[in-house]
Amino acid sequence: MRLNRRFAAFFVVTSMGLGAAAPIPARSSPEWLKSGVIYQIFTRSFSQEGTLNGVTGRLDELHNLGVNILWLMPIHPPGQVKKKGTLGSSYAVRDYYAIDAGLGVKDDLRRLVREAHKRQMKIVIDIVANHTAWDSVMMAHPEFYKKDKQGQITFPYDWTDVAALDYSNPKLRRYMMDMFIYWIKEFDLDGYRCDAAAEVPTDFWDQARKELDAVKPNIMMLAEASKPELLRNAFDIDYAWPLLSTLNDVVMNGESASAVRNTVEQQRALFPSGALHMRVSDDHDELRAVTRYGFPGAIAVSALISTLDGVPLIYNGMEVGDDTQSRDPALFEEQRIFWQAALWHPDYPKFYAAIDALRRQHPALQQGQTIWLHNSNEQHVVSFERRAGTEEFLIAVNLSNTPFRGTVEADGQNWKEVDLPLAAHASAALPFVALEAFGFRVFQREAK
Repeated sequence: MRLNRRFAAFFVVTSMGLGAAAPIPARSSPEWLKSGVIYQIFTRSFSQEGTLNGVTGRLDELHNLGVNILWLMPIHPPGQVKKKGTLGSSYAVRDYYAIDAGLGVKDDLRRLVREAHKRQMKIVIDIVANHTAWDSVMMAHPEFYKKDKQGQITFPYDWTDVAALDYSNPKLRRYMMDMFIYWIKEFDLDGYRCDAAAEVPTDFWDQARKELDAVKPNIMMLAEASKPELLRNAFDIDYAWPLLSTLNDVVMNGESASAVRNTVEQQRALFPSGALHMRVSDDHDELRAVTRYGFPGAIAVSALISTLDGVPLIYNGMEVGDDTQSRDPALFEEQRIFWQAALWHPDYPKFYAAIDALRRQHPALQQGQTIWLHNSNEQHVVSFERRAGTEEFLIAVNLSNTPFRGTVEADGQNWKEVDLPLAAHASAALPFVALEAFGFRVFQREAK
């Protein structure tokens, strides 16, 4: 369902041409976002209880993992008319002002937000603004919906379980604007992840951002989109979908690893200067990364997106190597994350905690400059530096199942390898690098 939309949004960007980038800079994002790590939570699968209180009970674990932004997938009641699967999709919302009774009550959300804030963690929730369930309370206002040629309420694309909202209606806009304001005011949330953001008119988002900033400045707005104009005024960050597509091609189909650099540079030319992207390898719209890439490949890609610019995403269960949460039908059925996978992959949580901590401690790995480095096998290996102030890091990642023995375009002085779980340590000094299949290494320049 969401795959179709993704390619549609990707086409919007790539068809513009590299010369179409606007000189207008991206809006300035909160510092806690720029330096952060986003953790996506599917509440009913995350804990044994499958509730908001179940999330609250594990906040210390998430804090120790090193994440600071918790994104709750939709917590509203799911529609039952034309639903998919046994439970229906949480992206088919029945009432924007309610919480799914199976997840808890409003005081449970208040407690979750309060406890997260005590730990310097932010809470954002998913809002599905483009469409509703067919049994939505908003169906009392049929003028809020798009109609087909026969005058019947219609659905977007092939998403038959939802009905499309019509943003040409001023009263609908006001309804949605007030709803966004309500959740910030009532629950002290720190922002939103906005589903199908590219499908909603940009001028609505621009106005919504002005009104939300007046209620609570310094919130975060994440667009599920890859559309440059959204990052000028309304949104702080979007999805790095083109990079995800490239990584799939490189790891799964054998495309040259140099495509990673090409994609990142192409997107930089297309988007407003300073635009911030969420780097993603695993989420609810994909088969698990460990399923697509294999277990070593998933770690290699995580090492890459955690050391590139932008903000990395961890989808709940990634950190233990869970491979039960695939795309469909996991969204529509009762299915818990298999946390016991950590018994088979004990270094996985250690890796994510260590690389999150490394990023959090060093501005160079947050939004520092990215300098691409040549290496002696760019068909398989990506190599680059990250710099900010006096800090310098060098990263080499093998995105293939072929071991690498070669060189990286870097002088060999004053580099010390960072000790990370699952990293491919070797004794050779830069510029010589050895990487096992899907291996990675991170080096830091020592002060002279």
